[in-house]
Amino acid sequence: MGSSLRNVSRETIEAIVRQILRDAGGASSAEVANAVVGALGGQAPEPVVQPRKSELVVSISARHIHLTDADVETLFGKGRTLTKMKDLYQDGFFAAEETVMLIGPRKRMLPSVRILGPTRKESQVELSFTDAISLGIDAPVRESGKLDGSPGCVLVGPAGVVELKKGVIRAARHVHMGPEDAAYYGVKDKDMMKLRVESNDCSLVFENVLVRVGKGIKLEVHLDTDEGNAVDLEHATKIELLK
Repeated sequence: MGSSLRNVSRETIEAIVRQILRDAGGASSAEVANAVVGALGGQAPEPVVQPRKSELVVSISARHIHLTDADVETLFGKGRTLTKMKDLYQDGFFAAEETVMLIGPRKRMLPSVRILGPTRKESQVELSFTDAISLGIDAPVRESGKLDGSPGCVLVGPAGVVELKKGVIRAARHVHMGPEDAAYYGVKDKDMMKLRVESNDCSLVFENVLVRVGKGIKLEVHLDTDEGNAVDLEHATKIELLK
């Protein structure tokens, strides 16, 4: 804040605030603060992120695939793009109409794995532990996008085949949140939290829930199908996100 504000007496500031409140009617606190600063010839401070408690959503993230634009064309034909089937909870993300066959090293396969959009810079396959075992793939638990050293697989589409050299992972359980929710819970990006789920005969506390903070992101925990089934998430009676 500029030096002109530091030299103004408290009585002067209070008088200006009272006058602005009389003139401004239903102005917000931020608008009043900016008006005070403007009246004193200073610069407005940076906006403060106010903590908030959003509705907590816990979703089961079933097996799925993220593809590059090039891999979409190889699998579905030149010039093809993903066709939106339905929007996901997070704005801008969707489940596509397109699916592919996934083949593991044991020649076992999953006949129809859904693709999620939008496309990415690197193709990635996310499986549950059960899926990986059945396919004979030693898929590591990873944060999305951390693919170095991960195994690959073969994807078969109606127009071609893609052999991934890496990219098959078990997605680390994680919670998406915006800056306001991060402030409310007192956490930052890459921190770890706990998720307590109460359900008939299946109550459980999930540890090591990775925090992923981003602007415009809704509060949502992602579990895979094994984790969701273990706690009978569909019939949960209480869910808490704990630091």
